[in-house]
Amino acid sequence: FTTDPRAVPTRTAFAQGERLAEEYVRRHLQDSGGWPEGVVIDLWGSATMRTAGEEFAMALALLGVRPVWDAGSERVSGIEIIPIAELERPRIDVTLRVSGLFRDVFPALSAHFQGAVRALSDRDEARDWNPYVGRPGARVFGPAPGAFGLGMGPLLTDYSDESRRAAGEAWLKASSWAFDGERAERDEASLRARVAAADGFVHLQDLPETDLLLAEDYASHEAGFAAAQSIVGGTARLYHIDNTVPERPRARALTEEIARAAHARATHPGWIAGMKRHGFRGAAEIAMTLENMAAFAHLADAVSPHLFDQFWEATLGNNEVTAFLEAANPSALDAMRARFAELHAAGLWSSRKNSIVAAIEAAQ
Repeated sequence: FTTDPRAVPTRTAFAQGERLAEEYVRRHLQDSGGWPEGVVIDLWGSATMRTAGEEFAMALALLGVRPVWDAGSERVSGIEIIPIAELERPRIDVTLRVSGLFRDVFPALSAHFQGAVRALSDRDEARDWNPYVGRPGARVFGPAPGAFGLGMGPLLTDYSDESRRAAGEAWLKASSWAFDGERAERDEASLRARVAAADGFVHLQDLPETDLLLAEDYASHEAGFAAAQSIVGGTARLYHIDNTVPERPRARALTEEIARAAHARATHPGWIAGMKRHGFRGAAEIAMTLENMAAFAHLADAVSPHLFDQFWEATLGNNEVTAFLEAANPSALDAMRARFAELHAAGLWSSRKNSIVAAIEAAQ
């Protein structure tokens, strides 16, 4: 009863999706000097329910198509192609990586998307404006029917090169099924080709009360793509689009978003003070933030060393915080000490401060 999947995306969601598409194109142009050519968009079912399909609508807008809504019911019955003459940029080749929940709740959306791809492939348009011409292949991928998640588990906390490669393979394996409505087939070769060809990867966030360092799912999905592309080839720009203020969506590089979360929340005295009021659980949240920062560093090389320096100084470098961790959750304290040491040993964090290096070495 959460949503009617046949009415997604709504008209307002599509309007916001167009705004999100414009913001992504703007940022990509700013960074690269050219139009984006191929992008992988990470879609979660929970976000699609909350936003009524804004993220999916963004993908449609990038293709240069729009939904067709039935009069009265407002259910989406098909897709309408926007003529090239009405577009201010080329159509962009979009691949969707959908979650297991999205796959199960919104099969019609994958059918609509693949229908749009087939229709675009038959258009009499120049290939430099329509990359789908003559290429009607799969563009919607996700986990096998009945499977959920990416299956990375301990790979996120083992900082070896072998573990990073294994995490990339796990991302590919858990994304290797192609969907077209209720039809599903394993097509890892096509997925690998889409990943290798991508010059952009996008994850969108609509929840203002969380950030990408609060849950490992962000690292496994976003940084996991980077690990996957390191296997198949390619150099996509990684973007995290902030859709928490609908009037002002912001596309940020993944490195920028991580730094923003670290400065605004993870190292902020006010947040740490709030965690201290929550005792055992608050200490666990502090430790988990470090684990998620480490996962982004491990899989995507997306965390600047100075952020680990600042997080150390705000936590283990602060006697009051260390005393709180030891009293409220000694396991979290031990985990943080081990994690900092492992990051340093693996070369993922080279502290600029001799005092921090000395403290790490003394604890070993």
